[in-house]
Amino acid sequence: MFSKSQISVIAAVGFVIMWSSGFIGARLGTAEASSMTVLMWRFIVASLILASWWLWKHRKKLSIKSVITQALIGLFAQGVYLYGVFLSVENGVSAGTSNLITTLQPIAAAALAGPLLKESTSLKQWSGLLLGIAGVLFVVYGDLGTSSQVPLWAYGLSFLAMMSLVFATLFEKTRKNTVSIIDALPIQTLISALLFSIIAFSTGKASPPITVEFWGAVAWVAVLSTIGGYGFYWWNLKLGSITRVSSLLYLTPPVTMIWSFLMFGDRIGLLTIMGMLLCLLGVWVIKKDVPEAGYQRELNNKGCGING
Repeated sequence: MFSKSQISVIAAVGFVIMWSSGFIGARLGTAEASSMTVLMWRFIVASLILASWWLWKHRKKLSIKSVITQALIGLFAQGVYLYGVFLSVENGVSAGTSNLITTLQPIAAAALAGPLLKESTSLKQWSGLLLGIAGVLFVVYGDLGTSSQVPLWAYGLSFLAMMSLVFATLFEKTRKNTVSIIDALPIQTLISALLFSIIAFSTGKASPPITVEFWGAVAWVAVLSTIGGYGFYWWNLKLGSITRVSSLLYLTPPVTMIWSFLMFGDRIGLLTIMGMLLCLLGVWVIKKDVPEAGYQRELNNKGCGING
């Protein structure tokens, strides 16, 4: 039996690894097909897996309100978030710049959590958030887009994506009724599969290539990035405050760099290493400022469900 502190570490490490896997999966998949094709089949496969598991093991009756709530969360946390990022990159924004914009999420979430959820963010936590931003800036500095040909609205798409995830996170935290992750994730992925299928068919990008590499990439992002990444994200949100959970996103760019080094031989430079250390320091500062007693009360009171 794991202790509560051990559970929090497992949840945090699992989230960082799984969320980071999405960037690697996107690189693998878009080498074979368009991003919209990858997104469509990613969520179709994830939906089939989760729905099959739900029908086999769970089959809990849900209220219409809970279904609508989870559909909205999925639409913004998965659909709008991923579509905004991919569309931004396709219109000229570099992957590094888009990554940097979306990693403003912890700052935005912490700023809004106070007035909306009455979650206080201490000066030490703000210091940790700013350290994390500095670390991310170091990590993606070499990839920052500087082309004047990129329209300003393209950068706005990455910002919209970031705010979409913030909205979904805050919205989930305001729900009072508990829905388990097993119930929530199938609904969220189904609505995202529907959204991306509509877009892919309307743009003529629904047909997948029949290659082992493409379907391997789809399996990667469906299982690791969608089921694993979002599953761990909502689990962490149940175990702690928005500021603490959002700060874990700062670790995803450095971990993605390590993934890239191991799988593709990408170089890890001095700035990247400095950025990794700053990100780790920022998350450590935030974690140390969370009162353990209050955090353990959250574990006892909330369990492992997800608000619905």
